[in-house]
Amino acid sequence: MAIISCSTDTDTLGGSLTNSSDKLMASTETYYAYTHSLLVDSVYARTNETYFGRVKDPETGDYVKTEFMAQFNLQENIKLPTIDNMLSKDADGNVVADSCEIWLLFDRSSCFGDSLAAIKMNILELIKPMSETETYYTNFDPRKEGYIREDGMKETVIFSLNNLTYPDSIRNTSGYSDIARISLSEEYKDKNGNKYDNYGTYLLRTYYNHPEYYKNAYSFTNNVCPGFFFELADGLGLMAKFSMIEMRVFYHYKNSSDKTVNSYLAVSSTAEVLQTTQVTNDKKKLAILAADESCTYLKAPAGIFTEVTLPVDEILQNHLGDSLLSVSMTFQRQNSGVKARYLLSAPSKIVMTPTDSVKSFFEQEKNYDYKTTFMSSLAVTNSYTFSNIGNLITKMSNMKKQGLVSDPDWVSNHPNWNKVMLIPVTETYLNSSGTESIIENQMGLVSTKLMGGSDTPIDVKVIYGRFNNQ
Repeated sequence: MAIISCSTDTDTLGGSLTNSSDKLMASTETYYAYTHSLLVDSVYARTNETYFGRVKDPETGDYVKTEFMAQFNLQENIKLPTIDNMLSKDADGNVVADSCEIWLLFDRSSCFGDSLAAIKMNILELIKPMSETETYYTNFDPRKEGYIREDGMKETVIFSLNNLTYPDSIRNTSGYSDIARISLSEEYKDKNGNKYDNYGTYLLRTYYNHPEYYKNAYSFTNNVCPGFFFELADGLGLMAKFSMIEMRVFYHYKNSSDKTVNSYLAVSSTAEVLQTTQVTNDKKKLAILAADESCTYLKAPAGIFTEVTLPVDEILQNHLGDSLLSVSMTFQRQNSGVKARYLLSAPSKIVMTPTDSVKSFFEQEKNYDYKTTFMSSLAVTNSYTFSNIGNLITKMSNMKKQGLVSDPDWVSNHPNWNKVMLIPVTETYLNSSGTESIIENQMGLVSTKLMGGSDTPIDVKVIYGRFNNQ
């Protein structure tokens, strides 16, 4: 049996890694950053997440409404049965669809509000597809911008999160998912005046007359189906998130064994095609929260961000020979003090990015790189921590130095040179390993109150390193 004891003194830790003549010496300092709430007019609207509904914000008493436009994607060079094998035909031998529906599958874990609240939705046909080259923001109005085909298809559906139109025997099965189904089986007239018994028939006949339109998503959206605007017609108390939006055209045909097969053509709204979200809220009520200087707020969608003024000069002055080993900040949440049946959740993730780079960060679909843009997740301590933003501090300082060389008024011409924005976001992983992801503006309902404001600076903790060359 052996009993071993050792000292807990760490003063000499790492001493063997460097020569005794140039040991690394560390020192610490604390500085202060100042924050304020910034009211957001709109945010970049292209997103993989789709929300729809209207709820009352318990913090402002404001009604937040979310609607969206969506295009549909299909498999490249999709193949349907030959026209001779199609059994879905009318008396004249023309192909018809048995029926056509849009399916909206709920993501129950991300919906907000009353599961029995009824929402009335209008589905309006677009007259032209959304442009790949245009940037859409959440204040984009499809009606005002001429995207709605006034004489086009308009269908209406009323749904709730708990679809009680199905009996319990179906709803309690293991494979059941709550879903809103929108029938597109009424008579349809295309833009050229041709009539069809339903929208699905239009899609099938177009396929057989112009199969080249179905070779890829671009041809499909530009020649066949530009997409739809999903408009809130009535209802309150539910903000639904859809995990899947799919249009299905049902038909039946004869297979090689001469048997009748029931099948359907499916086109989905996916990340490969455009989805945009329109957000309507009361900016006057949000401005009241943003004006509170005793704290700051993070509210989405398209609500309030927190802007931070970093002490760049203070951190680097008198430390020209030192290295920034660590620069960290923690933003602590506060209790909102609001009492309501449904409270908004805090953002699970936020990014810190330079104020002047916010627009390009989202429009160019960039990701955080821990050089200029940083990600933080909500910790169990009810806070968001950015553990090392030293690279950003150094870059901001260098930009100022370079700018002053050619422009003595550079600082006044670049008032945001030392400012960053905290923004609620969602992170969608593109592979199972979690190594690739897309960062998007949070379109779901989230809100939190942070310590800060003009009277409560945020600690910026800095660790410097210097080699002892004496």
